[in-house]
Amino acid sequence: MATSVPSPAAGTEKEVVRSYFNGAGFERWRRIYSTSQDVNKVQEHIRHGHEKTVSTVLSWLQEDGDVQSRSFCDAGCGVGSLTLPLAGMGAEQITASDLSEAMLAEAQRRADAAGINDQQVDFHVTDLEDLQGSFHTVICLDVFIHYPQKAAEAMVRHLASLSQDRLIVSFAPYSLPLAALKAIGSIFPGASKATRAYTLKESGVVAAAAAAGFRPTSRNLFCSAPFYFSRLLEFQRYR
Repeated sequence: MATSVPSPAAGTEKEVVRSYFNGAGFERWRRIYSTSQDVNKVQEHIRHGHEKTVSTVLSWLQEDGDVQSRSFCDAGCGVGSLTLPLAGMGAEQITASDLSEAMLAEAQRRADAAGINDQQVDFHVTDLEDLQGSFHTVICLDVFIHYPQKAAEAMVRHLASLSQDRLIVSFAPYSLPLAALKAIGSIFPGASKATRAYTLKESGVVAAAAAAGFRPTSRNLFCSAPFYFSRLLEFQRYR
């Protein structure tokens, strides 16, 4: 699950990510998360991996049933890869947020083109830290790659506090091969151009969810290594 966000020379990491997805990164990721043929092999791997992640989440939600009456939060929605098909399944209470104005505007444009009305989806610009509300299900896909371990665990607890019943997250799981690949990437083509992409230890993510009252109920692993390597976890609140 590799992104191409460059390491910051100055400023906070969040602002670097925001600037990237509002600027140079927007067109790249808008194209990846589309049906455009103007992608290279790496981007194609990322697209297919992301599509598998979204497809699995949708199947989990469909199997559970009653999508229409439940509220959903798509935290870090990007261009709407999850939000739009979820609305197409009949969900009528979706809050979709992203820290990038450009990505969110593209999600809104795609929703309009698909005939999804404003009553179904509430799009708004915000980062995960400032996200508020109460939802039946909170979903955060392919966003934790921007968070180191402790910050990711704190974010899991925060997102869990917004969920009444279910939390679904994906992240790049820590492994020795990925750690070695990242170390090599920091040398070639140089540390100043290394991508800032974090891998996470699953045990820490599970422990953070448990501290918030959630237990894991489903898990899946998608690998188009080294370009897309993602662990998908579903949690439910203890009864």
